Order: sequence, then structure tokens, then C-alpha cells
Amino acid sequence: MIDVIVIGAGPAGANAALDAAGYGLKVLLIDEGRDAGGQVWRPKSTSIKKAPKTGAIVQGDTLRQKVRNSSIEVRFETRVWHIETDESENWLLALVGPEKEYTVKSKTLIIATGAYERVIPVPGWTMPGVFGLAGATALLKENMIVPGRRTIVAGNGPLLFFVASEVIRLGGRVSAVVSLNGLWDWVKALPAMLMRPILLLQGIKWILSLYLKRIPVYWRHGVKSVEGKEKVEGTSLTRVDKDWRPVPGPEIYIHGEALCYGHGLSPAIEATRLAGASHHFDPTLGGWVPTVDQYGRTSQSGLYVCGDNAGILGVGAAPIRGAMAAKAAYEDLSGNTGKEINKVIKKRAEIFGRAMTALSIPRAGLLDFIENETEICRCEGISRAEIYQEIKFGARSPNAVKSNTRCGMGPCGGRYCSETVALMASDFTGKTREEIGLPTARPPLRPVVMGEITDDLDYDDLPIPGVSPL
Repeated sequence: MIDVIVIGAGPAGANAALDAAGYGLKVLLIDEGRDAGGQVWRPKSTSIKKAPKTGAIVQGDTLRQKVRNSSIEVRFETRVWHIETDESENWLLALVGPEKEYTVKSKTLIIATGAYERVIPVPGWTMPGVFGLAGATALLKENMIVPGRRTIVAGNGPLLFFVASEVIRLGGRVSAVVSLNGLWDWVKALPAMLMRPILLLQGIKWILSLYLKRIPVYWRHGVKSVEGKEKVEGTSLTRVDKDWRPVPGPEIYIHGEALCYGHGLSPAIEATRLAGASHHFDPTLGGWVPTVDQYGRTSQSGLYVCGDNAGILGVGAAPIRGAMAAKAAYEDLSGNTGKEINKVIKKRAEIFGRAMTALSIPRAGLLDFIENETEICRCEGISRAEIYQEIKFGARSPNAVKSNTRCGMGPCGGRYCSETVALMASDFTGKTREEIGLPTARPPLRPVVMGEITDDLDYDDLPIPGVSPL
């Protein structure tokens, strides 16, 4: 039997697998991607023969080489669609991969599924040419393709300036950067950012380069609407107050064929919820997170978490969090003491990560950007007016809203709409996010083809009787 299964081969999960293998444990590493690295250290497309060696590429290549040189068993291009335990409390995972559907069993499970992007809708946000900031990052990193001839980058948090700098580095044009954060928000974060001076310097370089290239940066502004007939042609901007509510006044129109737009990251907790772990709401960590001890132990025996799905702290904290989860799993399996973790480095990474996450926490005023006809659930085409109607009639929980409108029942499983629905419910009722709650966790974790998870059936083998006589 496998000692440890790790779901997710990003900086946290891959390092957890490496450390667990280093303890002499039998480890299986699973990821939907074609190689290790995750979203942060995403490998380049096989169609790209040569690329400049950026820091992220070097770190990703180093990690991938370590995994290849280790004793870890890997299953890439493999999707986990269900998690449960057997009568002996071993973990059973249902997988779909190149070998079709099968199950694996382990004594312990480390979940390192990372995060997904948060996008609060505005009129026109479903138009062709609109990219989530994280989606644009994947396009830039893996394929080295810019989103459009002229790109507008808008939203909040540090990802804005990374995306803008990458578009420029790859030869694209940035029409403008539109930040809901004000300069003062960044000044307040400076003491925490000094914990990681190299990353701070990189961020300063990104912002300075925009000014040197005379690219306008609109601080304390938001996208009021995405303009265009059949695809993005530009955006209308408006000033916002400290709560990010639109301020009355003249709007600014920016031309562009692409909009990279987003509001930070949310922990990807679907797997830990399906596995039965307890969760709580912590806005300083990005939202709903598993309740864990300092090493990533959850409320479920033999279940550990590491990386941004345990709270958004970024890539700087990821390897340390992976090492801590591996240490906990090893100690619980063997009864021996694992290697010591550098608590100073861990603390510095956590302080920096929380400061960056604070810049991305949605504020109440964002709801004022959403018009009645704006789609909230793009999978099912559910508008703000329809959702508010249900909330006004007493649908106070995500389950109630889903039951009455189908909001959250599409292919994304509510990843794009659930945050907005919860913000709307909280705003209307005055309840906290914990009181609003979460929808029920159900399999599959990701969309799967039914034919891949069902037994092969040959209808010719069925004992179907002939036509009955009249």
C-alpha cells in the first residue's frame, strides 16, 4: 500500500512529496498537468523550443528535475474525481487519467490543490477577449502569447503588475493598468513586504517600468463596464472610494482588444471538503480554508494540507508548507521525529503572503458595479436580478440559491459565481460569511466524462427477449 498520496504537484505539493520520499515513505504524486510546477512554475508548452531563463523557469525546471530524480511515483494528466475512506480508514481516491478510470489507496493524504481566481462580475465580463488575471498568467507563462494587440489590465492585488509586465516583456502593448487599490494601500503593506526584499524590489521594478513607458496607471479606479459589440473594444472606468464603491463623476474610456481582469485568489477547498475536513472563513487567508494545526494537520486523521488551498500565502511560503505537511505525515505514520523546519523563514514568508492577500480581499463596494441584468453564473446564465429575487424571498444559503436557480450547477461547479453569491447574501442579510455558509460538497471534484468512470457495457451481451406475441 502507498504511504502518502499527494494531490497537486505545484511548489507546495511537489516539495511535500520530495520530503516524504526523503523520509523513506512510498509516495504517489498526482496532478492534472503534464508535469510538476503548478500554476506558479508552469512548464512551457512543448511547441516552444527556446525561451529566456526567467527566475520562475529556473525554479520550475529545478523542481521538475528533483521529482524525476526521486523515488516518487508520478501520475500526471490525471484527475481526482472522488475521495473517501474505507473501513480501515485508509484513503481511497478515484482517478481518471491516460489509463481511464481506476482507484488508488493510501495510509495518508496530502492535499495541495492550490487556488483559483476570483472574478467579481461587471457588465460585459463574459464577452470574448476578457481573461481572468490567473488565466492570462497561464497563457503568458506556458504559451508566451499575449492576450491581444492592446491589453487593459484591471482588478486588484499584486498580480496586476506581474501580468502587465509579462505582456510588455513578450512584446505586447498595455493600454492601461487599473487598480482598485490606492497607493496608500501599498504603502501600508511596505513593512510586511520588507520580509521578502527581493520580491519587493521586483514589484517596484514592475511599477516603475510602467511609468517609464508612459503607460497610465489608474489608482483607486475600477472597470464599470466592458465595451464592445461582439468582442472587447475597450472599457469604461470610474473612480472608487475606500470601500471600492463607484464615485459619481466623469468616466474614462480606454481602448483595448483584451481585458485581463480579476480580484485575487480563493483557496481551492473542494478536495478537503469532500474528504470531510472542518473549514472556517478567514478573509486574511483568502476566504474559506481548512482548519489546521501549524503543520497542516486537518480535523480528519491522516489528512494534511499545504499550499494556497490551506490559505493564500503565495509561492514564497509554499515549499516550507509542503515540508511541514510531509513532516507531520511522517511523524504520524512512524512515531519518529521529522527534520526541523526553519521557523524564521516560515514566519517571514507568512507575513509577506498575508500582506499580499490583504490587497486582494474584495470590499463591499464591488457589488455596486453589478447591474441587474449582469450574469453572475455564466454557466447557467443566471443574472444578479434573479439571484437577488431568491435572496429576498428567503434563500439565505448557497444551497437554497442553487436549488431555486441552478446557480453553481454548471461545469465550473460554482467556482466563478459562489463568491459573488455569498457576498450578495451577506450584503442583503447582514450575516457573516460563516453564517451564510458553503454549498454541500459533492463528487465529482472536476467534470468527468461518464463513459470514463462507468464499466464498459456491450449491449449485444444483454439478455433482451424477443418481441412478445400478440
